[in-house]
Amino acid sequence: MVLTLVGLSRGVLDDQKTRARGAGADIVIRPSGSSILGASGNMPAGILRFVQKQPHIRVATGTLIQGTGGLNSITGIDLKTFSEMSGGFRFLEGRPFSGPDEIIVDQYYADQHKLHIGDKIPVWDRQWTIVGIVEPGILAREIVPLDVLQNLTANTNKLTMIYAKLDDPKLTSQVIQELRQKLERYPIYSMEEFVSLYSVNNVPMLREFIIVIIGLGSLIGFLVVFLSMYTAVLERTREIGVLKALGASPEYILGILLRETAVLAVAGSILGILLTYGSSWIINSVIHGSLQQAIVPEWWPIAGAIAIVGAMIGALYPGLKAARQDAIEALSYE
Repeated sequence: MVLTLVGLSRGVLDDQKTRARGAGADIVIRPSGSSILGASGNMPAGILRFVQKQPHIRVATGTLIQGTGGLNSITGIDLKTFSEMSGGFRFLEGRPFSGPDEIIVDQYYADQHKLHIGDKIPVWDRQWTIVGIVEPGILAREIVPLDVLQNLTANTNKLTMIYAKLDDPKLTSQVIQELRQKLERYPIYSMEEFVSLYSVNNVPMLREFIIVIIGLGSLIGFLVVFLSMYTAVLERTREIGVLKALGASPEYILGILLRETAVLAVAGSILGILLTYGSSWIINSVIHGSLQQAIVPEWWPIAGAIAIVGAMIGALYPGLKAARQDAIEALSYE
């Protein structure tokens, strides 16, 4: 459970990084106070026109992002300027959109929802016709004309993000400093600075959520092992009585039970690691348009330690109870 959750958070964030880099920009401008993952906050389109006139800006384009539920969103772009900046989408099927009700989707989204060219998908009570399916890894899963999305969502002349490409990438720091002096209200980043924000620490409540899940996992592991070992001690009362009658010390009895618990905990940890490969394959094959799960080897020791410590603590009381049993009472136990 812990490895799957951490893998999901890592996979989603890494996917966002890949798609941001796919825009081909050197500089990113965001609205003030906007969330790194959400579609919150917009800024006037006039900011884009201002940026386009700045020195060393070869091309700049704006996007509007609107959430459609959960982590899913739809993005409006100006296809001409975005293609000039990014090098254009790589179409697997179909063509670019040319009408107000046409939409482009990436391969992951199309595969997950079993969509093909000519199919219609509803978004905000509007039927969009799929005219193109593109390779994943560039900006968004669902892409529509910018002006259409602005009008549809009552965000005329509003943008969620501005991307800019320079005539010389070596001047990125210089241009950013100049833009920050002129646009003091807006966060401005290089692309590498921007993608570095896609981390657990910068997503509201995600770290706290992971900590809570780890705590629940530890508690559940403790309770399961406690109940299992307590039952095992009761079932082996006569066996424990025989060992004590033969001279086994309380420490020896306790050691047997703790070693057994440790072996089971290690085996369970290995099984848990192997199961994350299965969950990763299922998620990345079935719902890869919505979620991505990464394999996180650096978390294997942490999850293993949680499992082993929780198991040992859970086995401690049943082990002490077994070690303190009276040999005569244990032998007469039915």
